Amino acid sequence: MGIYTDIFLTFAKIGSFTLGGGYAMVQIMEKEVVDKKQWLSHEEFMDTLVVAQSTPGLFAIDMASHIGLKLKGVRGGIVGALATALPSIVAILLIAIFFQTFRENIYVEKVFMGVRPCVVALILAPCFSMAKKAKLNKRNWWIPVITALLISAFGMSPIWCILAAGIGGFIYGRVKK
Repeated sequence: MGIYTDIFLTFAKIGSFTLGGGYAMVQIMEKEVVDKKQWLSHEEFMDTLVVAQSTPGLFAIDMASHIGLKLKGVRGGIVGALATALPSIVAILLIAIFFQTFRENIYVEKVFMGVRPCVVALILAPCFSMAKKAKLNKRNWWIPVITALLISAFGMSPIWCILAAGIGGFIYGRVKK
């Protein structure tokens, strides 16, 4: 199997079996790309996560395109992005076609009620994993807490939080030197 086929199948699988959007994909993507395929180190994955978070567009597709780009250049990036998006596009088309028919079905409603808490867990699990890898400790735990509060409670743009954290990290590094 060629690398392009491997990239396509890996990201199509990730895109097919992940509910809850890009952040829910992080843990699965890390297991596939870092642990199983060893295409990236944990540090490279975290760096890619930061870059994908700070670039415009859909997070999961940004992640896949950055990883594909690192592996096989522009073509690899395109293959990764398309493979990640394709399952969602197919699912959305199928839902659009059949949703009106099944919208009032009690069983479909119950399935969605069961899936919602699972999606929340899929989004939270990578947060704990990233916290461990980011080496949070008693001196810096407040940074993600304050950032989350600024974004969720006060509606601050994540862009400003990322810029402030980058500037703060730069200043801290200079002062510590």
